[in-house]
Amino acid sequence: METMTRLLAGQRGLWLAFYGSVLAAWGVLFAMQTRDVPAALQIDGLAFLLSLCRTTAADAGFGSALIMWSLMALAMMAPTAFPAFRTFAQINRTAGAGGQPVAALLAGYVTVWLGFAVAAALLQVRLAEFGLVSTLGRSVSAPLNGLLLLLAGAYQFSRLKEACLNACQSPMTFFFSHWQAGATGGAKLGVRLGAVCLGCCWALMLLAFVAGTMNLAFMGLAMVLMTLEKLPAVGARITAPLGVFLILSGAVVLLLSAITTIN
Repeated sequence: METMTRLLAGQRGLWLAFYGSVLAAWGVLFAMQTRDVPAALQIDGLAFLLSLCRTTAADAGFGSALIMWSLMALAMMAPTAFPAFRTFAQINRTAGAGGQPVAALLAGYVTVWLGFAVAAALLQVRLAEFGLVSTLGRSVSAPLNGLLLLLAGAYQFSRLKEACLNACQSPMTFFFSHWQAGATGGAKLGVRLGAVCLGCCWALMLLAFVAGTMNLAFMGLAMVLMTLEKLPAVGARITAPLGVFLILSGAVVLLLSAITTIN
């Protein structure tokens, strides 16, 4: 509570709007899981969003898939970067820079993940066209599931993952190493932070195709794991074990698929 009080000081509207958006994204994603929607919620905009999970990705088209992935990116990834956001806000408050650089940082960060949402939506639509994903964006191909699990597991041990994770775990060092003042500087730092965060998490995010892109349990678990990875005291303890688990899971899936095919 004390941390939130310090963070909100002088920037209350900005942070309430940002995290209100995150909560709204989670709320819409939750509502999209519900078959029976109250009549009071049947307004045009929300009704459209709720309809996205009731058609296949191929039928709904790229636009609908993009909205779904954008909501997922905002709901899952913004909370994982909270320590970095807090650090940047504290630096700017100490310098008396106001809230504009912080707002620009947030905008730059979100922009990068919206770019990922574009790529993921294109991938989902293409996979749907080939009949490789179900109506809820879940892979129906065991080989694809196995390969995605192996990819995510192997990436946990890559140098790029390590470098990006180190930057996320040391936000103070990251910001001072690339510091640029003002709103323009904040936007550039936001894009750089978003790129680093993307470098940490893109492979884990693609596992949504294994669990289902509308699977709230997966979203919550993945958000928690990616948040913990970015904490210096915890991240070093879970990155490698998570990688081993994913590699073993992928190998088992591929082995069972091969046995089934032979039989």
